[in-house]
Parts: sequence; C-alpha cells; structure tokens
Amino acid sequence: MTTTTAESFTWSDRYLLGYTAMDDTHREFVACVDALLTASDAQIPEALEAFIQHAEAHFKQENEWLAAPDFPGGGECHIEEHEKVINSAYDVREVVAQGRVDVARDYAQALVDWFPGHADYMDSALAAWQVKRTHNGRPLVFRRRETV
Repeated sequence: MTTTTAESFTWSDRYLLGYTAMDDTHREFVACVDALLTASDAQIPEALEAFIQHAEAHFKQENEWLAAPDFPGGGECHIEEHEKVINSAYDVREVVAQGRVDVARDYAQALVDWFPGHADYMDSALAAWQVKRTHNGRPLVFRRRETV
C-alpha cells in the first residue's frame, strides 16, 4: 500500500456506495478524520474523542448488518477490521494522554490510507446487499466529475 501524506481529508463522490445510510455515515467518518488530521495540538484530544464516538456508532451499525443471518458469506473479516481500527484508536488515546499528539496525526493519516480500500472492497459488498435487501435492486450511484 502506498502511503500519502494528507494535509486534509475531504469527501469525494468516489466513496459513494449507493446506500444512503452508509454513505451519510461515511461522510461523517471523512469529516471526523479530517478534523483529527487538521486539529491543532491542543485540539487533538477532543478531535480523537469525536472520532472514537463516531467510529463506535459507525462500526456498531455496520456490524449489526453484517451479523444478519442472511448476509452472504458472513462478515467476520469485515467486523475484525472494524475491531482493529477502534482498538487502535483506544491505544492512540492512551498515548495522546501522555502528550504524544504526533501519534494521533499518524493514526489519522493511516485512516486516510485505509478508508478508500475498505469502502471499495468491504463496504461496497455490504451496501449492495443492503440495497438488495431493502429495495430489491442494485445500488445506483451518480458521481460528480472531480477536477484534479
């Protein structure tokens, strides 16, 4: 995986999956990661707590969907990824409490690098299943053309 250094993390329509509940949560995820990435040193603890609160609710919702008995193939691997991300956040919180805000910035950058692949490969399957389950169809996504 190639790591890039982000100065900010902004929402892109490339992250749309066609399931509104998930897309809205993912917009919040990007905003929380951006806030952590761009926070001043003094703001890092608060931004990290906001991310943790978001991630706990975000992953709880997705894990409940993944645990449905009719979800194809089970969702254990997906759930394990969520557990690794949130457990890492708890570890970072302990280090930040000792004054190491640089670790939170590194963690935010790791989230920037992780999220697109997770959304593309794991969340897209969950979104497609949710749309089929709730609307008996496939996700329909309209993406705005992005300027580079």
